[in-house]
Amino acid sequence: MTSLLSQNINIVIRPVQYRDLDDIERLSQESFAAQKHNEEHFATQQEQKLRRNFGLLKFLSWFPNPLQHRLCAYVAEQGRTMLGIIQVSPFNKTRSTWRVDRVMLEKCVNKQAIGSQLLRYCFESILEARTWILEANVNDKEALALYRQNGFQRLAEMTYWEIEPELLASLAQAEPDLPNLLPVSNADAQLLYQLDTASMPPLVRQVFDRQTHDFKTGLIGALADAVKQWLTKSEIVSGYVFEPQRKAAIGYFQLKIDRKGEKPHVATLTVHPAYTWLYPELLSQMARITQDFPSSSLKVASADYQPEGEEYLEQIGASRIEHTLIMSRSVWHKVRESKFVSLEGIQLPEMLQGLQPARKPIPGGMLWKQEKRRQMLERAKLNKLSKLSKDNIALPNQKVNLEGNSQSSTDNPQE
Repeated sequence: MTSLLSQNINIVIRPVQYRDLDDIERLSQESFAAQKHNEEHFATQQEQKLRRNFGLLKFLSWFPNPLQHRLCAYVAEQGRTMLGIIQVSPFNKTRSTWRVDRVMLEKCVNKQAIGSQLLRYCFESILEARTWILEANVNDKEALALYRQNGFQRLAEMTYWEIEPELLASLAQAEPDLPNLLPVSNADAQLLYQLDTASMPPLVRQVFDRQTHDFKTGLIGALADAVKQWLTKSEIVSGYVFEPQRKAAIGYFQLKIDRKGEKPHVATLTVHPAYTWLYPELLSQMARITQDFPSSSLKVASADYQPEGEEYLEQIGASRIEHTLIMSRSVWHKVRESKFVSLEGIQLPEMLQGLQPARKPIPGGMLWKQEKRRQMLERAKLNKLSKLSKDNIALPNQKVNLEGNSQSSTDNPQE
C-alpha cells in the first residue's frame, strides 16, 4: 500500500506561528458555523483571546510550568497555504494521556489524508503519551471516520444538558439535605481521587489514568486560575459530601459561574454509584448558588455509565443540547503502524491456504525413536516368553533323572 507520506510529499507540518492566526480564526468560524450557528460569536471571542495572549503562551511553552502545553498546536501547509491545524494538550498531570482538542481542515483538501498526517505527527513526536483521547459529536461523520481510520475506538458516550433559568429557580426552592457538605482543598485530594475511581468503569479509569496529584492545585496553578477568573469575570465554587462512617467522599460538584450573566454557568458533577440519591440534592445546591448572580442557564454533562444522573436530568425537564463520543487510542497501535508496509491489505486466510496439509503428515524424528523403542520392548518381551516356555518343557525330564539318582543312591546300602 502507498503511504500517506508519499502521497503528500510536499506537505510540511510545523508548530503554529503568529502569522497563522488569521487562517485559524477563519477555520474556527467555519467549523462552528457548520455545527452550531449560535456559537460563531463565541469562536470569535476565543480567537481574539488567543491573539492577545499568543506571545505569553509561546514564551511559557519554552520551559516547564503548568501552562507549558496550553498552546501545543501544529499546522500543515503546502507552500505558503495552510491546509489544516491540530491542537493537543495533556489530559493528566503525569502526561501519560493526551487529548486531541480540535482538528480543523480546509474544505478543498483531502481531509482524510491531511487529518491523518496531523494526527500521526502528534503520535510520533509526543513520545510520553501512552494513550490518546478525544471527543467528537455523534453527527460529525467526517470526523468520526478520520478518527476511526487512525485507531480511535469508542470509550464512552457523553450527553450535555442545559437547565433554563426558570427551572433553576424552581430547583433552588428545595432545601438540599447535605449535612456534611465541605469545601474542597488540597488536603482532600485523596478522597476526591477515590470518588473519581469509584464513579467510572475500569476501562475508562485506565485510559484517564488520574492520580492523587491531579486533584491538587499548585501555587502557580492557583495564581493562573485567579488571573483567568479575573479576566473572564467568572467565579468557581466547589464542594464535596463527606460520609463519616465510611470516611469517604460520596459526591462532588464544581460550578463555574459567569458573573456577568452573558454565558451559561458550567457545572461538573460526580456521584458515587451507591449514593445516587445525591443527584437532586447537589443540583438543588448548585441552583441555590446561582441565584446570587445574574440569571443564566446551567450546563451540565452526564456519561452513559451514570444512567441515574441522565434519568434525573430528563425527569426534571433539562434540554439535551449535544451528544458526543469519547474515543481513545492506545500506544499498541504504534507496533502495527511502525512498519512501512501495512498488513491490512494482506489476506491471511488466503495466504495460509496453501500451507494446509494435503495428506497425513509424515512422522518426525521423535516419532521414529518412539516407534523403534516400542518394537524393541515387544521383541524383548517375546524372547522372555519363549525362554520361559522352554524351561517349563525341560523341567519334568530333569525331575525323573534326579529321582533315578536318588533311587540308586538308596539301593547301594541294601546290596
